[in-house]
Amino acid sequence: MPRLGPIGREDLILYLKRLGFEGPFSGGKHQFMVRGRSRLTIPNPHRKEIGIPLLSRILRQAGIEKGEWEKLGAEAPGAGP
Repeated sequence: MPRLGPIGREDLILYLKRLGFEGPFSGGKHQFMVRGRSRLTIPNPHRKEIGIPLLSRILRQAGIEKGEWEKLGAEAPGAGP
């Protein structure tokens, strides 16, 4: 992990923070995270896991390459930056 597979919302937030995103912040119907001028909507917290298609769209919108995402797998989600 994080391979490109289903992921929990909290793990997604931890990994995005490691990539320099701040948040999540409340706004409208969904929370969002920010990095520079980029604003990334975070999926609804009531679902169990974020599936591969939605995760792929989130990473594409965030400008995160698959290799960059997979490099985060060196540490466990709760290990901190």
